[in-house]
Amino acid sequence: MTSQPRQFRPGPPQPSGMRRANAAPQRLTVPGGGALMLAVAAGDRIKITNAEGGQRAELVAADPQGRADADLLGIPATDEPHGLRNALTRGDVSLARLARSIAARGIDLSGRCAITLFGAASPAGDRAEFTACGAGWLIVAAPAAPMSPDAHDTASPLVLHIDRASAQAKAAFDLPDPLADPILDLRVKSATAESYLIRAGEYIQILDVDGRQCTDFQCFDARKLDRGIQNPLDVTTTRTILGHSYAMPGLYSKYFDQDMTPLVEVVQDTCGRHDAFAMACAAKYYDDIGYPGHANCSDNFNAALSPYGVSPRKGWMAANFFFNTWIDAQGALLTDEPWSRPGDYVLMRALTDIVCVSSACPDDTSPANGWNLTDIHVRSYAATETFQRATAWRPMPDAEPIMTRQTAFHDRFAALTRDFTEYKGFWLPNSFPCSSPEEEYRACRSGVTVMDLSALRKFEVTGPDAEALLQWVLTRDVKKLGDGQVVYSSMCYPHGGMIDDGTLFRMSYDRFRWIGGSDYGGEWLREQAAALGLNAMVRGSTDQLHNLAVQGPKSRDLMAEVVWTAPTQPTVRELGWFRFAVGRIGGPEGAPVVLSRTGYTGELGYEIFCHPKDGAAVFDAIRAAGEPLGLKPMGLAALDLLRIESGLVFADHEFTDQTDPFEAGVGFTVPLKTKPDDFIGREALIRRKESPRFRLIGLEIDSRVPVHHGDCLHIGRAQVGEVTSAMWSPLMDRQIALARVDVTHATEGTDIEIGKLDGQQKRLPARITPFPHYDPGKERPRS
Repeated sequence: MTSQPRQFRPGPPQPSGMRRANAAPQRLTVPGGGALMLAVAAGDRIKITNAEGGQRAELVAADPQGRADADLLGIPATDEPHGLRNALTRGDVSLARLARSIAARGIDLSGRCAITLFGAASPAGDRAEFTACGAGWLIVAAPAAPMSPDAHDTASPLVLHIDRASAQAKAAFDLPDPLADPILDLRVKSATAESYLIRAGEYIQILDVDGRQCTDFQCFDARKLDRGIQNPLDVTTTRTILGHSYAMPGLYSKYFDQDMTPLVEVVQDTCGRHDAFAMACAAKYYDDIGYPGHANCSDNFNAALSPYGVSPRKGWMAANFFFNTWIDAQGALLTDEPWSRPGDYVLMRALTDIVCVSSACPDDTSPANGWNLTDIHVRSYAATETFQRATAWRPMPDAEPIMTRQTAFHDRFAALTRDFTEYKGFWLPNSFPCSSPEEEYRACRSGVTVMDLSALRKFEVTGPDAEALLQWVLTRDVKKLGDGQVVYSSMCYPHGGMIDDGTLFRMSYDRFRWIGGSDYGGEWLREQAAALGLNAMVRGSTDQLHNLAVQGPKSRDLMAEVVWTAPTQPTVRELGWFRFAVGRIGGPEGAPVVLSRTGYTGELGYEIFCHPKDGAAVFDAIRAAGEPLGLKPMGLAALDLLRIESGLVFADHEFTDQTDPFEAGVGFTVPLKTKPDDFIGREALIRRKESPRFRLIGLEIDSRVPVHHGDCLHIGRAQVGEVTSAMWSPLMDRQIALARVDVTHATEGTDIEIGKLDGQQKRLPARITPFPHYDPGKERPRS
């Protein structure tokens, strides 16, 4: 067989095709209630978009000397920046930093120096465009007053797109302002390394100046160096002690040396993607790939550390910040360009006096530095400064990173525990030192508990077409929902896979509140409203509504002591299952709240929603009323036990976008026969219900060997399903699980085996049972 000649292609080669999420024009997000400042130059085109609608904007322009100059944008300033001034005095950490930056540039916010854009009636996508007439500073604020829990005047984001008149030169980004007054301000030039001394308690900030540049970090206990002991930070020791690869709050943030002495702890991380496997690059690496004599981090470390008497090494272990590596399904170590953007940083605190060294990686033979070698910058801050623990979290892949926030109840819970875990951009209590998850679980089953669920995503859906939009997007019949009622529903893609599950509150005939677990749920609602031209606004209110769950048989008695309701609202004792009431804490002048008789534990329970400014008052009232009833704080670890035993599903466990509600065990949320209107995914769900492949089932496991999410299920040699969630049930005194199984083998009473190790060498006996395992008739939450 003869090969065909290749077709001739005239012309020069085309560049590699790719789309960068942060490519020009520059994209920035102003969070609702927040503000930001950026430099502009003559000819820069600025577009401001009202992302979710209903959000007012305030713009203040200033010349390079700090004088307010609205002509910089070509239109006059007519308003005072009341919203911006109020925001800057609110005490928020990021806005306090902005206030320092404004003061440092001498910008005067007095008088009528602001331009006001948009308003409460502005639709999602409303936008304004300007062209800068000169160089200077632009401050953009998204001001908002505190939202009442029974209202919908939430704060929503503004999105800025800046199309620069002159393309941003490489290695030309301005450093972000310091987090505080710096002690050390050190530039690590491209392809070099620098050493420095940090005292115990001081903070180290390592910044990627221009983005996509790796930096290796190494440090030594300075007192050990004085004694000739050269034990460096050891990533293998660290990973072994912590059993974790990435920085987390508390213990998980520490790095240790080879003597297991803690050296530093990570406090903030704006990138969220770093290497946890490989060493700093070394001469042998470049020699072996054909680049003998290439500059490398290990030799640069040797030179930088020699003044401290540190012996040279051919290859240094290091914490490789911004180096994007991962292990694939076949166990191979892979790498790609870093995720870091200009100004991204890692902030650490020294746990003892340490000698440090940082590099700007010289690798130009791979994508490790984005094919463009740039600088790294190091700052240090005094031990007396205070920085909140935070790590970057992106609600959606193309979204700007959000630093982990503390909830309105954080300080109260922090007085009870140091064990917080990051959950979807918030720090939530995981466990408490004076009890255990099992004790908290038992308290919820027999008494009353309180826990922080503020990370739930809330969306205000308002307008004449709000009901029509929700009837189309949700699987439940929204038209049946009366004012003051709540309904649990699924939200599906057209192919029937689930986007999210959650509860819908009907506030009035044209006002609703959707509470789920996914940020994309709100985005999906907005996309559908825009596609259909519906007159409905969908605005996020997660940061305006924080909530506690008060759960257990004694929760009604507790909440009856705490929440006052007007005569037009039901009292706590009158409030029915899946209904809500608007009330106040303690009496008619107390903090406003919304109280719903809902929960995620399988017990009688309530959720109470308030604005963050009232969080302390709400928590204190609940704790005071709960003391005579034996109220216990509860963390996420105990919640997982409660929800598994009660058969309550969890995203990425019982359902994904490949799982329909029937396969997820929540088929009751899809009234195919009785819902009179069409909805997204209906045709697919009819087809999938008629020809099911999987079913969610319960398992009773005849073994004490722990079973985990993802463990395979076998009938003989064949895999027929997988475990979605598992626990040891204290009440049933046996191990139970929820699992997804092929319908061929989903009959109750079927014996099945759970595969461990490779699924074949070790098997645990189990049998299929009905679920939920606990209170299948839901009699307790109905009581």
